[in-house]
Amino acid sequence: MISQTETKKEENAVNLPEAKFSDMKINPKILKKLEELKFTVPTPIQLQTIPVGLEGGDLIGIAQTGTGKTLAFGIPIIQKIMDEKQLALIVLPTRELALQVDEVFQKVGRSLGITTAVLIGGAAFGPQMAAIRRHPQVIIGTPGRIIDHLEKRHIKLHACRILVLDEADRMLDMGFAPQIKEILKEMEASKDRQTLLFSATMPDYIAAIATKYMKTPLRVEVARAGSVAENIEQEIYFVKKDQKLRLLEKLLQEHTGSVLVFSRTKYGAQKICKELEMSGYTAAEIHSNRSLMQRRQALDGFKAGKYRVLVATDIASRGIDVTGIQLIVNFDLPESPEDYVHRIGRTGRAGQKGRAISIATSDQQHKIYRIEMLTKTKMKVFGEAKDLPRASQGRSHPSEQRHFFKKRQFRRGSGGANRGRGGAPGGR
Repeated sequence: MISQTETKKEENAVNLPEAKFSDMKINPKILKKLEELKFTVPTPIQLQTIPVGLEGGDLIGIAQTGTGKTLAFGIPIIQKIMDEKQLALIVLPTRELALQVDEVFQKVGRSLGITTAVLIGGAAFGPQMAAIRRHPQVIIGTPGRIIDHLEKRHIKLHACRILVLDEADRMLDMGFAPQIKEILKEMEASKDRQTLLFSATMPDYIAAIATKYMKTPLRVEVARAGSVAENIEQEIYFVKKDQKLRLLEKLLQEHTGSVLVFSRTKYGAQKICKELEMSGYTAAEIHSNRSLMQRRQALDGFKAGKYRVLVATDIASRGIDVTGIQLIVNFDLPESPEDYVHRIGRTGRAGQKGRAISIATSDQQHKIYRIEMLTKTKMKVFGEAKDLPRASQGRSHPSEQRHFFKKRQFRRGSGGANRGRGGAPGGR
C-alpha cells in the first residue's frame, strides 16, 4: 500500500563520508567495469537505490533527468542477471531515451555477457524480431511497441522478474496509461516481480500505480518532487506574441554556448528552426514529424557541436541526455508545471550552473504562478512586465508591454535589435 511506503530522503545521507561503488555489495566484475568507465563515486540516487535494487525490494525514485538513474537500476539488473539468471523489462517514454539506456547497458554489460533488445516505434520490426530470437536478458522499449510485440505473440512477460518504469510521470502524461496497465496485467503471473519506478514528480496517478501494482515500495527522494536544481538561474521575459522570435535571436546573440529551445508544437519547432537557419544559426529540430534517423542525426549533431541550437517539443525531448547544455529557452510555456521541471532539468547538471529563460505574454501569468507554486521558486522578471501584478495577487494585468525592445537594452550588446520577424509559430 502506498500509505505504508517508507520514505528515504537525501538529507538522511548528507553527513556520511563520500561513498563509493566499492562500498556496496556489487559484483567485483561489475565494479571493475565501472572503474574502467571512470565511474567510482555514485550519485545520490544511485547511492540510495542500488542497495534496495540488489536486495530485491520495490522502489519509487523521485529524481530529475541527468541524475544517474540508468545506472541506479542498471547495476542491480546486471547483477541479478549474472547471479540469478533473471530477465528484465525496461519501459520508457521515447525512442531516444530507449537508445540511450541501451547504450549504457552495452558499455557496462556487454563484456559481462548481458544481451539486450530495443523495441521502439518508428523502427523496422525485422531487426527487433532478430534481437528477440536471440533471447535477450533485457528488453528496453516504449509502451506502444512493446504492446505490438505482445499482441503478435513475439514476446511473453510471465518469466520477467524485474520491471522498470522510467520517467513514469511523462509516460502517463503522454497518454500511455492503457499500455502501461496492459503490460502490468501481462506480468501479473510473474511471481516475486520486482518493480522499480522512477519519476521526476509524484502526482496522484503515480501513487495509484504504486498502490495497486507495487509491494510496499521504498520511496527515495534525492530532491523534493517538482523541485529544480538551485544552480539553475530561472528568468521570465514578457513580450508581445509577435516579438518572441526577435527576443530569441537577442538571447542567442548574448549567449555563446549550446541552447535547447522548447516549442509547444511540432509546427512551431519547424518554423523556429527555419527562422534561426535563415538568420545564420546552426539549428536542428526534434519532433514527431521527424523520422527516427532524422532525430538521431539531430541529437548526435547537437552533442558533437555541429548544431548550436536544438529545437524540440516536449514529447520528442524525452531522452535528450546531453551534457553541457548551458541555456534552456522555453519559447512557448509548457502545458503543465511538471513539463517545466522536465524541460529545465536538462541544464545545470553535475553541479554546473545552468540558465533557463521562459518567454511569455502578459495573459500567461497564471501559468507562471502555477510553475512557481510547484517549484517553490520565483523567476527573475525582465522587461516592464516585472511591474505587473502577479497571478497570486488576483488582479488583472494591463495591456501587453508595447515598448519592451524600445525601452530596455539587453545586458550584453544590442546589435540586431531590428532583425525580428513578425508572427509566432503555431499549429499543432
